[in-house]
Amino acid sequence: MPVAQSQKIDAMSKASDPKQGILAAVGDISGIEVFSGWILLGTYIRPEKTVGGIIRPQSNVEEDAYQGKVGLVLKKGPLAFVNDDSHDFAGQDVEVGDWVAYYINDTKAVTINGAPCRLIQDARVVMKISKPELVF
Repeated sequence: MPVAQSQKIDAMSKASDPKQGILAAVGDISGIEVFSGWILLGTYIRPEKTVGGIIRPQSNVEEDAYQGKVGLVLKKGPLAFVNDDSHDFAGQDVEVGDWVAYYINDTKAVTINGAPCRLIQDARVVMKISKPELVF
């Protein structure tokens, strides 16, 4: 793993606010445009220290970048969650800043500014959640 990405993952796991940790790690994404029904997610990295005080090994923290199940919606394409002939979303939608859960195999891994991210099609989002730590 490149040093810059490892440092980003480490910083994300130590952030007191996971949303702010992802946004800081990803940085400026104003030059990125997401097309069609795709959604760009910042990968949630679980905290280095558990609620019970156990410190997770760095290898477990880095594993979240590849096996994560939760992401922060960073951008979405103009056709995301728009009803068409193949999908009726019945009022379902996500907005930038929402937390979502997904199956890892339904995503495309991308690295943006050294931070782990995922691209997913709108119909492949499993659920919207209020806090990322609810799913793991």
